[in-house]
Amino acid sequence: MTPTLPPAPAARATLWSPLAYHVFRAVWIASLASNVGTWMQNVAGVWLVTTLTTSALLVALMQTATSLPAFLLSMPGGALADLVDRRKLLLGTQGFMAVVATILGALTLGGQVSAFGVLGFTFLLGMGSALNGPVWQTVTTELVPRPVLPFAITLNGVSNNIARAIGPALGGIVIAYYSPGWVFLLNGVSFLGTFAVIYFWRRDAEESNGPAEHFLGAVRAGMRYVHYAPALHAVLVRVFAFGFGASAMWALLSVVVARKLHLSAGHYGVMLSWLGAGAVAGAFLMGRAGGRLSLNQRVLLGGLVFVATNLSLALIESTYILGPVMFVSGTAWLMAMTSFSTTVQLNVPKWVQARVVSIYMLVFQAGMSLGSLAWGELADHVGLQMALYGAAAWMLASALLAFPYPLNAPEDLDLDPADPWLDPPLADGPADPDDGPVVVMIEYRVAPADWPAFRAVADRLTRLRLRDGALRSGVFADLADPTRITEFFYVATWGEHLRQHRRFTRDDQAIEEQVRRFHQGPEPPRVTHFLAFPLAAAPVEVAAPYPNVELQH
Repeated sequence: MTPTLPPAPAARATLWSPLAYHVFRAVWIASLASNVGTWMQNVAGVWLVTTLTTSALLVALMQTATSLPAFLLSMPGGALADLVDRRKLLLGTQGFMAVVATILGALTLGGQVSAFGVLGFTFLLGMGSALNGPVWQTVTTELVPRPVLPFAITLNGVSNNIARAIGPALGGIVIAYYSPGWVFLLNGVSFLGTFAVIYFWRRDAEESNGPAEHFLGAVRAGMRYVHYAPALHAVLVRVFAFGFGASAMWALLSVVVARKLHLSAGHYGVMLSWLGAGAVAGAFLMGRAGGRLSLNQRVLLGGLVFVATNLSLALIESTYILGPVMFVSGTAWLMAMTSFSTTVQLNVPKWVQARVVSIYMLVFQAGMSLGSLAWGELADHVGLQMALYGAAAWMLASALLAFPYPLNAPEDLDLDPADPWLDPPLADGPADPDDGPVVVMIEYRVAPADWPAFRAVADRLTRLRLRDGALRSGVFADLADPTRITEFFYVATWGEHLRQHRRFTRDDQAIEEQVRRFHQGPEPPRVTHFLAFPLAAAPVEVAAPYPNVELQH
């Protein structure tokens, strides 16, 4: 069975509704503590590298060291999250990051770490975060019902930004009075709370009702799903462009504070606290007035704010002005990132959710990594101010993407499995899951006058077949009988076709029903399955989920 979702709230959902679900509440509180430790670690790591080297590029590479592992491991992490027990995967990633942070702290206190060493350990923590990210985001969908999900995603962003408001200040205090090494040790301890909550979470085990997916096949299935899901293309284009331009602020803020303003680590922490406070305020603002702006408008507004952010970092030299600028930037950051994440999770069914989230995170982190590298290199060669001007110009140009690539929130999308597709076709012969390829043919009777309308809907169904596992799909007409139309799709193995039956959603089924309405005649469309020849001496007729269905070998 699949994990049981909590019941939907009786009243209209609000920002606080997710906290009524006790498991989500416990996970949220634990993740808040862990996020505080992570932001303390970020401040300590960046500041330690800033003091160990004079290169702006090495400082900027701290952002790359954080983001690059997501680029490399997000997709494997997403596949693992869809294939293995998510609870066990979370325990493994939380434990790994706790060990890495503790070792870095011990080495730093012993004076045995260099700038490159900090970069290396940051990369290892990034690896843990990359494997943790997809499963952490998708677990939210198991803890709250769908009507509450957008608010749960926003609260997850609030958790990170409360931590951003508190963590940098705490990190700056510990650095000023003690050492970055103690910050790294505290971060290691912060993972233990999340580890404990996940350990005691009694998640319903998932029972497979079909052949298991192989790891590489699962990765390909995730990529294929994104390729044939147009609603996700806009998210990926927009989040890459946004991450590339916004990365200048994250990568160069410490350089602005240390080299341009000649201030201390404490002031850098205060700037990050302004960002976090702005994001928290943005969550309350979205809870009250967010419905007046579409997801597309929120991201557009967030991008325009970052134009002003980059220009402010280049031109303003007063922390009294930069603080409020960072506050507004934090609001814009939360507004944009929760809009991206909400769009992805509301458009994807559970069976592929972690893989799609991992691809989304990969594209976002690719933008952040490449942007950090580009703006850091530019700052070293043409100066800090010119690099920030370039980032502002990028954000202004990327705002135009809101028109060809708008973000759309689905209103009545039903991603639950389609009931008639839950019972797979049966084979009364040697149909092993690895046997194949398989060709499925569905024969309709369609009046020639209905062909244009039929083809328009059939094309949508073809895209669904390809998205869910078909290697080829199409619709053909019989030249000798104009009313006879055959849809076919070609699948690599019998097991993959059985998985197709579990992937078809009720929303997909509505499209299939539109196709079937064009069928004429007393009998329903005739469905035939063909398995690669030869596997049996003679054709064998068997039962299938549709009436009058044959499986032929």
